[in-house]
Formats: sequence, structure tokens, C-alpha cells
Amino acid sequence: MTFTFEDVGGQRIATSGTGPRLIIAVHGITASLMAWGAVARRLPAEWTLVAMDLRGRGHSDAMPGPYGLPRHAEDVLRVAEHVGAGPDTVLTGHSMGAYVAALAAARREFARVVLVDGGLPLPPLPQGMDADEALRATLGPALARLRRTFASADAYVDFFKAHPAFAGHWNADVEAYVRYDLTGPEGELRSRAVAEAVMADGRWLWLESERIAAALTAITSPLSLLRAPRGLLNQDVGMLPDDLVLPWATRLPKLRDEMVPDCNHYTILFDERCASVVAEHLTG
Repeated sequence: MTFTFEDVGGQRIATSGTGPRLIIAVHGITASLMAWGAVARRLPAEWTLVAMDLRGRGHSDAMPGPYGLPRHAEDVLRVAEHVGAGPDTVLTGHSMGAYVAALAAARREFARVVLVDGGLPLPPLPQGMDADEALRATLGPALARLRRTFASADAYVDFFKAHPAFAGHWNADVEAYVRYDLTGPEGELRSRAVAEAVMADGRWLWLESERIAAALTAITSPLSLLRAPRGLLNQDVGMLPDDLVLPWATRLPKLRDEMVPDCNHYTILFDERCASVVAEHLTG
């Protein structure tokens, strides 16, 4: 897989492929555009995938706030216009990116919208827990790394190799994703994800369920949801369990819901078989 990089008003975008049919892809809360590398490589020749580093992530880390998912949706629509997205363009997002995609799709028609292990309103916060506590409990190591420095790129890779989601699932796509995320001088390397952006976006996710619901019901494009059966830490319960999804499947009768077996919240994009399933849904 080869990405061609471009700067659009301070935002990095990456293009893979030269086909006439277009997919715009949005990554998760602490991720980068490299999350889509494995999927991009599995697309048929007639397709091109455009991914972007969201504001405060990757090589868009210098883009200023305010953050929040509506701001990211505006950036997605700006990129869509820049690359000449037409009515036959597919929009997809993973994790937090699925929520961003839903907000963008509520404002513009796409040929198809594919939400990957995200996009449905989160359950209410447990009594006595605030949004920041919920984020720390949910994201675990992904959040902890944002306030750490690392002696070398290899040390950063080793940190990720110990993540429960990647144990036994390491491959070249994951390693490229991890190494892309680093910035800073040798001996004091850190993630490019800006902690302030991650926390602001996470709070929005937990506190703005009604706005997410309104966006979902406003989408007129064909809508699909791909779910991982295992969670962010490879736990047995996924991010979107049946009891959360079923009411939305009733409320959105045109929603196509599918569980992708034998993957977790991260490997749904990185595992060879799971990434192939995602690619098939984007183009099929």
C-alpha cells in the first residue's frame, strides 16, 4: 500500500489508488489516517481511498481547536469538496470517525455510509461518573500513552505490542501505523495525538448523544454498520453490543447491521481477513 500525501489548509490527507470511484475514510479518537492502510490495499483497482489526519492527530496535530465532532465533520466535508467527491462517493469512519461520518452524512448525500464499530449513541454515563472518568476507563492504554514520552521508536512499538488488542495480532500494517504516530526528538518521542483534542472529542461523544441521534435519523444515504465482537482491550463484549444496537436497528429500519467475526475494535481494520470484509462492504 502506498499513500500519496497532501496538505489541505494545514490538514494532511492521503490518497491510495487511482481508480475513478472514491471512498473518504475517517479514523478514530487517538488514531491517524494510517489506520486505513490495510483496507486501502484490499480495494479493487477501480477504487481510490482518501483518508485524513483529523485536527489534533497525526500530521494535522498543529491544527488548532476548538475541537469536537462537528468541527471534524466540517473538515471532512471540506476535504470531500477538495477531492471532488460526487454523489457516487462512499463515506466511512471507524470508532470516533464513525460518529464524525454520521454528522457529515447528515449534511451531504453520499452513495453509501459505512460505520465501522462506532456511530451509535453511547449509553448514559454511570451514576457518579463524569465524561473524563469514562474516557479513562474506556480507552485505557490508548489514553495513557498521550502523556508519556519514549526513548526510541522501538520502545513505542513495544508499548503497542503489549496492548491487549494487538497481542498475537501484530503485522506490518500495525507497525506502520504506530511508527507514523511518533514525533519529537530521540529520547523524548511522543504520540502526535494531542491530549486536549482527544479529551474534548471524548467529552462530546459522551455528552451529545441527542445530536448523534439526530444526525443518524437525518441520513438519507444507504447506511451500514460493521461491528467487532470484541472490545477495545480485546474483552469479550464489543464496543457496540446487541442490546445497544437493537433499538437503533428498529429505529433505523434501513440500517444494515453485520458482525464481523473473530476481530476486536482495532483488528477489524488491521487483520487481513477483517480488513478484507471491510473493503468488500465499502465497494459492494
